[in-house]
Amino acid sequence: MTVLPDDGFSLAAEFPDANHEQWQRLVEGVLRKAGRDAAGAAAEDALSTALEDGITTRPLYTADGAPPAASAGWPGFAPFTRGGTPQGGSVAGWDVRQRHERPDAARTNEAVLTDLENGAASVWLAVGEAGVPVEDLAAALEGVHLDLAPVVLDAGGAFDAAARELLGLYEKRGVAPEAALGRLGADPLGHAARTGRHTGIEEGTAAAAQLAALCHGSYPLLRAVSVDALPYHEAGASAAQELGCSLATGVLWLRELTGAGLDAQAACGQLEFRYAATADQFLTIAKLRAARRLWSRVAEVCGVSGPAGAQRQHAVTSAVMMARRDPWVNMLRTTVASLAAGVGGADAVTVLPFDHALGLPDAFARRIARNTSTILIEESHLGRVVDPAGGSWYVERLTDELAEAAWAWFQEIERAGGQAAALRGGLIEERIGAAWEVRRRRLATRREPVTGVSEFPLLGQAAVERDPAPRRPSGGLPVVRRDEAFEALRARSDAHLAATGDRPKVFVAALGPAAAHTARAGFAANLFQAGGIEPVHDPVTVDADSAAAAFAASGAVVACICSSDALYEQQAAGVAEALKAAGARRVYLAGRPGEQRETYERAGVDEFVVAGGDAVAVLTGALDRIGVV
Repeated sequence: MTVLPDDGFSLAAEFPDANHEQWQRLVEGVLRKAGRDAAGAAAEDALSTALEDGITTRPLYTADGAPPAASAGWPGFAPFTRGGTPQGGSVAGWDVRQRHERPDAARTNEAVLTDLENGAASVWLAVGEAGVPVEDLAAALEGVHLDLAPVVLDAGGAFDAAARELLGLYEKRGVAPEAALGRLGADPLGHAARTGRHTGIEEGTAAAAQLAALCHGSYPLLRAVSVDALPYHEAGASAAQELGCSLATGVLWLRELTGAGLDAQAACGQLEFRYAATADQFLTIAKLRAARRLWSRVAEVCGVSGPAGAQRQHAVTSAVMMARRDPWVNMLRTTVASLAAGVGGADAVTVLPFDHALGLPDAFARRIARNTSTILIEESHLGRVVDPAGGSWYVERLTDELAEAAWAWFQEIERAGGQAAALRGGLIEERIGAAWEVRRRRLATRREPVTGVSEFPLLGQAAVERDPAPRRPSGGLPVVRRDEAFEALRARSDAHLAATGDRPKVFVAALGPAAAHTARAGFAANLFQAGGIEPVHDPVTVDADSAAAAFAASGAVVACICSSDALYEQQAAGVAEALKAAGARRVYLAGRPGEQRETYERAGVDEFVVAGGDAVAVLTGALDRIGVV
């Protein structure tokens, strides 16, 4: 580092140093203007955000609250928080790994070759009941250079047969064992989590151990076992729960593989960990960094040192966050998620196509998916910086807190007998279900908005149709989506449209000039459209004399009054009475009633809709009142 001489021109020399207390006083002033009285640390707490796992995001981070720099280590060295290799992804970026699950081997082969010719570096192939039949694996990989493009198998319960088929294919095509690339994807525990079939875990782990021993002895560039945390994420797990489950699963595999004759270092070399990357970019970055740190600690305890203790990571953009309505917005979600995965140091990244939730992707969706990584690597140069988030006081603190929460959950699983026992006994499902229930409430109240679904829905948008995807194994942990409650409401609206030719409607009874009612009319229209209910705002404004006729002409059977608080006091009661007299089955008022609640309710207002209220409950009740089944 170059030290500049003191030439008397120090920047900001005439300004005194600011301190934390001064910043807090400024916050106090802002809160007072908003009608909130808080001082000192309480003022700072008022701007904090509670995350899952008992973690709180603070409005300001400083060096004083950051964990020691030494705890993160150096890139490529234990505890590998800053990356599994010294150079990170700066040589060629991450492995762009695209998923294929179309059962038709010929069409899958066409898609695989297209991806590999246009930016993908490896193939993630679903095989067996949820993908290409095992016996068609050779056809699906026709023309693929197996010593250049790694093949990653996802075969569920058929992993052993699929792995043997791939190994035979290497031999048939003359690929030397030391040149064979890929992942055999043995994951009996993940399959049990998805299906609830626990009786075959012991046999599955024994078969996986045999594959691991074979790979260690003869195929140095193959890894046999996948530690897949996606079943837990897709069941609604928090970030710490996902990490803790993966850690417990990894420990189970260390026990199994060392019990089968491998040493701990060789056992670590047979594992690849798979995590979800979400559009919460900082949480994803911290999760991947924390995962490496936690696994390094496990490896250290097992006597593994050096690069063998680095966790090999495959990040997949979250299926939970993918929406079925307005699916084009999924491109934004997956872009942020893949950026976070790259910044977080993932070795391989799979970007799910934007139409993933609708079925099998088309060629355009696959191209957008692989190009997302390509642009981030080649044009944004994201891979040219090792651990880009390193040194950020916020990210370092979040990594530290997430690692602590995940370690506590991991220890609880171990006390319950390990991952297999905790899964079989229901502990995993119970805790994940509780976490999802908290999040489900945030989604229902739109405190966690879903663009295109719970916010800014487009009722007139044509549906995107795709070929159905093969049914994935089920029966174990549930599979959740952020859009599921609103999707159920929209499905009711679609059925009503198909049966009657019209969507269910709500009449927007706006009072006074546009300046008075626009904000709440827009809020109400956005709310009701999220449930598939079409707002009718015609005429632009009504009063007690014109409301009944306008409501009758709208074709709606429910209405929502929208305006300012001042106009509510003057006109809302009269308009509500007119709407009820005209046959409105339910009258809503947008906003908080304050001291006028009893007056409005006596006049006929049935419900008050407000920001932060339970939108799903409001919309469910509205559809029921309208008569939508």
